[in-house]
Amino acid sequence: MGKKSRVKTQKSGTGATAAVSPKEMMNLISELLQKCSSTAPSPGKEWEEYVQIRALVEKIRKKQKGLSVSFEGTREDFFSELMAWAAECGASCDGFEISNFADEGYGLKAAKDIKAEELFLWIPRKMLMTVESAKNSVLGPLYSQDRILQAMGNVTLALHLLCERANPSSPWLPYIKTLPADYDTPLYFEEEEVRHLLATQAIQDVLSQYKNTARQYAYFYKVIHTHPNASKLPLKDAFTFDDYRWAVSSVMTRQNQIPTADGSRVTLALIPLWDMCNHTNGLITTGYNLEDDRCECVALKDYKEGEQIYIFYGTRSNAEFVIHNGFFFEGNAHDRVKIKLGVSKSERLYAMKAEVLARAGIPASSVFALHCSEPPITAQLLAFLRVFCMTEEELRDYLVGDHAINKIFTLGNTEFPVSWENEIKLWTFLETRAALLLKTYKTTAEEDRSMLEKPDLSLHSRTAIKLRLAEKEILERAVSSGRAKRLHFQKQLDEGAPLPLYEESDIALLENADAKLPIILRKLEEEDECVQEEMNLAQIKPDAACLDSSITLSRTSLNERKIYMRL
Repeated sequence: MGKKSRVKTQKSGTGATAAVSPKEMMNLISELLQKCSSTAPSPGKEWEEYVQIRALVEKIRKKQKGLSVSFEGTREDFFSELMAWAAECGASCDGFEISNFADEGYGLKAAKDIKAEELFLWIPRKMLMTVESAKNSVLGPLYSQDRILQAMGNVTLALHLLCERANPSSPWLPYIKTLPADYDTPLYFEEEEVRHLLATQAIQDVLSQYKNTARQYAYFYKVIHTHPNASKLPLKDAFTFDDYRWAVSSVMTRQNQIPTADGSRVTLALIPLWDMCNHTNGLITTGYNLEDDRCECVALKDYKEGEQIYIFYGTRSNAEFVIHNGFFFEGNAHDRVKIKLGVSKSERLYAMKAEVLARAGIPASSVFALHCSEPPITAQLLAFLRVFCMTEEELRDYLVGDHAINKIFTLGNTEFPVSWENEIKLWTFLETRAALLLKTYKTTAEEDRSMLEKPDLSLHSRTAIKLRLAEKEILERAVSSGRAKRLHFQKQLDEGAPLPLYEESDIALLENADAKLPIILRKLEEEDECVQEEMNLAQIKPDAACLDSSITLSRTSLNERKIYMRL
């Protein structure tokens, strides 16, 4: 996936090795593990903690210089070997070739005309690197004993990848040699480049990603050097932070969920060759054929010979693309920013509002999203804001009034306002809240645009500033939209326009219109748009989900596609 990484020549791993004793290195590793496992810093102290962890990591990296395993040559040198291996394994190789697309990096180019929905690529299971193949590899004995590996498939894949890279006879070497030498995820940003993300909504995830990766590295360093079941791993003599960072980035930019061979559950996998495809707006066009036991991809649209073949990674925000994939996607139709809202428990009407929201399937406090599209809010957020701004009389009407149960279905429908006053309140609130969020940034949108005009700006700095600017532009649109809606409904009120009356027969309309589904039938999640696209177990796409994970140990559902972990 060219957009996921810059292409750099991999040097031989025979550089000068810094003199450091095993005891000294283990002491540094222990210090890093302790620092990364300490109590979470108080609000406002996260950056200070990040700088301290980074300083320790840099000290370790300096002492490990020259120890990493790598290959002679460039990625491009091994593309022919990858294609030959793929053909030998039964993959399709005739309709495309690997090509360099300048700013997008490497991708797949059509070698002939391809029609929309035409099957042009399939990859058999034996080519995939999966959690199951890791269990059956040299990593198996450690996997059987380590609870972290058992709980987190992405960690298993990262270590599996490193073990196979160090194995001269690995069947996956033709694939591993074509992976980027480094990536453009924030794990590779310099400290000053990360600083551009301060005050953005992405910064907490970026800092957590770095902290968790450092903690994971320190934990597994100790395991590899002390656990009896790790004695045969080819990593004992060379397991550097740079190695782990590379493996983590390789996995989090490429991992996907696929069905197991019997179709009873899902497992994580790296899919060679197919993962060269770059992203564009569209629909999911990749699935898993259990009968033929292979990953299959159909064309997103008509492609002429010589054109780049794209796939759709899913409804990801640019923050997710930057953090987990290492690129900013211009014209992202699914970009959004988070907004946390809740009904205060100290509010006099809290119980009534919470009850109405509960009947609509919406929590009294949640993280919603403001979208780059118009309107900037989803049906869930509209419903929440309407309840949030209801008067006691309006709340009572939705609790015990005529058709109260059925009226809950209209909360997320733009055609049925609670009242003109309620609409004015909610859009005023949204306008004000977005304006306040804009004031938390240390630079203006215009200042960001000026910075982007500088020719000497580093790639990572440019990516960070683009993300920062995109957040502001979404908030600015929300302010503008809120103002326009407020003025519109104020005019309706001033002119005495009749309020659209709810009738019980309107339920049929709500149930048959996709955009007007009963709110209680829709899953309230930040990424609500991807639910229907990703419910099919056979559908897969590149996942951003990472080894970053500061959220929970539990596995997420397949439709979310994010696998989080915490040590």
